[in-house]
Amino acid sequence: MPAQFILNLFIATLWMLLRDEDVPRFSTFFAGFLVGILIIFLMQRFFGKQFYLRRAYSILKLILIFISELLQSSYVVLVQILSPKLRIKPGIFTYETKLKSDWEVTTLAMLLTLTPGSVVMEVTPNGNKFYIHGMDLEKSKTSLLQSLAKFEKAIMEVTR
Repeated sequence: MPAQFILNLFIATLWMLLRDEDVPRFSTFFAGFLVGILIIFLMQRFFGKQFYLRRAYSILKLILIFISELLQSSYVVLVQILSPKLRIKPGIFTYETKLKSDWEVTTLAMLLTLTPGSVVMEVTPNGNKFYIHGMDLEKSKTSLLQSLAKFEKAIMEVTR
């Protein structure tokens, strides 16, 4: 991935130099960068690796999924806090993950812990099972499991 990006910067610089302008302009460099993206995309089969902008797209997608889940869970927690009577049934449940590497497991645990209403209490030593505390298991366990599945899928897109 870094090699493709560096090659793209080289193509953009070469484009800017071959345009033979008196003063180098960012717009010329940017046009060369876009041409470089096109060239690298068309020649990606020769690199033996995935096109580098796919991973950037996957990272952006993961960030947007996290923001969406953060806003949804914040709203649920806010409704619970502002209700006159507290009618929650907290609990602990386990979740088995398909993620393998330490980075993937840590990212999933952190994303889940950062969303309000749930906390990863413990990860087993082999890293395939989480113990999760949920604020209201009766109402929000299904949405919590859906969030975990979304995060897991997005993390796999970024790392694999």
